[in-house]
Amino acid sequence: MNLTLTDVDKNNYEDVCDLTVADNQHEYVADNTWSLVESKFNPSYQTRAICLEGKPVGFFMWVPETKRRISIWRFMVDQNYQNKGIGRKALLLAIDEIKRTDGLEEIEICYNPNNPVAKDFYASFGFVEVGMDEDGEDMLAIIKI
Repeated sequence: MNLTLTDVDKNNYEDVCDLTVADNQHEYVADNTWSLVESKFNPSYQTRAICLEGKPVGFFMWVPETKRRISIWRFMVDQNYQNKGIGRKALLLAIDEIKRTDGLEEIEICYNPNNPVAKDFYASFGFVEVGMDEDGEDMLAIIKI
């Protein structure tokens, strides 16, 4: 499986915007178009297309919260490419890239606590839950670097 993370740019943004999750996942995942708009007006936000054989099949966006913490705000794999190991391999690639940030001490991820898959999936990478976000909507989990 030739899986890579690629910058979202003028050549692939439309494909990234067309990616969708299954109907029962919509409440857990922000729309990629909205995420790309956010990143346009917040230059520190990093966006990556998850590409299989060069074709976008998923999306990441991570944000520097502080000099020592980066938070993965968006992570999705298109419904047609789920349950094939792509998400697991993509998250490993993202964690590896994020870890190369100078001064980084932790990577944070947030997810809806009602999402039945998220907790176990992220825990399998070493993310440890630290409590709910300030709005009380999302669970926060971190990996210490």
